[in-house]
Amino acid sequence: MTGTLLRAVSRGSVSRVVGTEVELRGLRLAVGDAVDVEVRGETRVGEVVAVDDHAARALLLGTTAGIARGDVVRPRPGPLTSPIGDALLGRIVDALGRPIDGKGPIDAPHDGVDAAAPNALARQRVEDPLDTGVKLIDTLCTVGRGQRMGLFAGSGVGKSTLLAMMVRGTTASRSVIALVGERGREVREFVEDVLGPEGLARSVVVVATSDEPALLRLRAAFLATRVAEAFADDGHDVLLTVDSLTRLATAQREVGLAAGEPPTSKGYPPSVFALLPRLLERSGPREVGTITAFYTVLVEGGDHDEPVADAARSILDGHLVLDRSLTTAGRFPAIDPLASLSRLATTVTTPQQQADAQTLRRSLAAADRVRDLVEVGAYVPGSDRVADAALSLMDDLVAFLTQSSQDVVTSDDAWMRIAELAARLRATEEATA
Repeated sequence: MTGTLLRAVSRGSVSRVVGTEVELRGLRLAVGDAVDVEVRGETRVGEVVAVDDHAARALLLGTTAGIARGDVVRPRPGPLTSPIGDALLGRIVDALGRPIDGKGPIDAPHDGVDAAAPNALARQRVEDPLDTGVKLIDTLCTVGRGQRMGLFAGSGVGKSTLLAMMVRGTTASRSVIALVGERGREVREFVEDVLGPEGLARSVVVVATSDEPALLRLRAAFLATRVAEAFADDGHDVLLTVDSLTRLATAQREVGLAAGEPPTSKGYPPSVFALLPRLLERSGPREVGTITAFYTVLVEGGDHDEPVADAARSILDGHLVLDRSLTTAGRFPAIDPLASLSRLATTVTTPQQQADAQTLRRSLAAADRVRDLVEVGAYVPGSDRVADAALSLMDDLVAFLTQSSQDVVTSDDAWMRIAELAARLRATEEATA
């Protein structure tokens, strides 16, 4: 009888506001329910993040300023929804799917942003490569259609520029870009200067800047994933980029701490490490289309074993490591080919391509081993023929690894160049044997 009466209650009230958390009483609410808080004639939307014996705790998709004890709270009839579909192409939206590009409303069916990951046995196998337009990635770290990759780097080494470069150069028919916790100043620069009109035309950009509430920053990644799922289920190959996974984890940390979770690994509550696989497993190959995903991970001070980076690496199908020393040396993209790995490269490349890529990796590794000796003039030519060959062709190797952010190189062209380099390296090694 008591449960029936509680379900019939259609309004509750605010009992307490602490920081970003609002405590609600008088309603039977579940975690994830959406509510409307009436504040001085306006309505603010919130989401329940925790419940206990006496009350529910919610975070708002806006500010808590002006909320007072006793303000009326009403439950929403269902979850928050956002527009999904082809009408989003070429548009820039916020985390709720509202247009922020000044191009007018979006006429598209609405849906929630949560969805289950595909059944593991219903997924297609990853068997074909996906071109990114970046020759280093397409050859030394070849990515398959439906693969999930991490982009690990510190701040200011070109992660966003590299992602935009891939969006412009990919052979995927659709691209979805999530900017999570991005600086507001950089959003327009990214869209207009880095992504450009050509990249935007076949993309959807979802933005939640760093000043927005944690729930909106979280929702941006989930909305981008849901949009990518809809495109893939229509048969498209989709490129999904999320920048960054670290800011997403930081947003979930705010939510988890507000919900009363204990901080565990370096201040991250357990819900962060439950969230990552729940989101990342939704990308990948599906029954019809594919979602090839790149997630950036911020590694402060070069610590690749910090909790978020470690958890992401265990879920993803490979990683690209950006090295600050390469940036300072003027190389772009600053990808370290020896520290980077695609777990599916051997699945989506031919034996000859694998041999050529291995020749380059072996040569680069040999040159790296003797680098300190070369710099101090202590290296004796002839002591390592692989290193000798690599050092003699180092200018050509660096030229191959370097690419302007405005250039797009097809994978056929990239493989042709690497085949020529590999042949020259093998010939030089044999000549010095």
